[in-house]
Amino acid sequence: MVDNRAARVLTEGSRSMLDKEELSWLRDQLHDAPETVDHLLVGASLPWLLPPFVHDVEGWNAALCAGERGPRWVRLSEDLRQRADLEHWSAFPASFDALTQLIAEAGSGPAAPATISVLSGDVHHAYVAEPDWSRWSRPPVSRVLQLTCSPVHNSIPASMRIRFRFGWSQPARLLGRVFARHARAGRPKLSWRRTGGPWFGNQLMTLTLRGRHARLRLDQARGSGPGAARLVTTEQRDLTPG
Repeated sequence: MVDNRAARVLTEGSRSMLDKEELSWLRDQLHDAPETVDHLLVGASLPWLLPPFVHDVEGWNAALCAGERGPRWVRLSEDLRQRADLEHWSAFPASFDALTQLIAEAGSGPAAPATISVLSGDVHHAYVAEPDWSRWSRPPVSRVLQLTCSPVHNSIPASMRIRFRFGWSQPARLLGRVFARHARAGRPKLSWRRTGGPWFGNQLMTLTLRGRHARLRLDQARGSGPGAARLVTTEQRDLTPG
């Protein structure tokens, strides 16, 4: 379980999702775990992999807040950062890269876990995302997954659902790269795609692990009124590497 709330460093110039102590602890956990586990679970309340458009916008904002486009952009971008709560891993690019590297290392070698799953919520919907390691010289052998579920009492308007769906689309990816170029960000080393969802509403995601096998189930609440709501399984899938 990673403390990505209270362990932040917010001083511009050294911003980090995790302070030195928390990052060192996380590094020790990830380096030691593959020797003993079939599956590695990383609990982080904020998702590591967001819709790509959101990721690019938060990275763009972080670069402008750091002065990449001059002082006028700093003031505007800091105001946007606070008003829009741009606070996820992508808003701390160095921390995002550090976590990605640690996960890649933990998933490499003959003793690597079958799966590495980052378990998160916070973003008002549920989805499964998987990274593309094709540009890495030593890609992990573990299957790596971002499993996100924001569960109960989670009603959001239709307009927000449209925005979340758009954030995963190909046009949104292209628009996100426009933001990245304005921030003078190079081509990202890692890309990812959504392989499940997005799902909306009151829901529970269950991960079942048996030996080297992993299975995902999503249950959603259906019905309304006192005593009428029931959990209905809407998604089941095998997560074990092929």
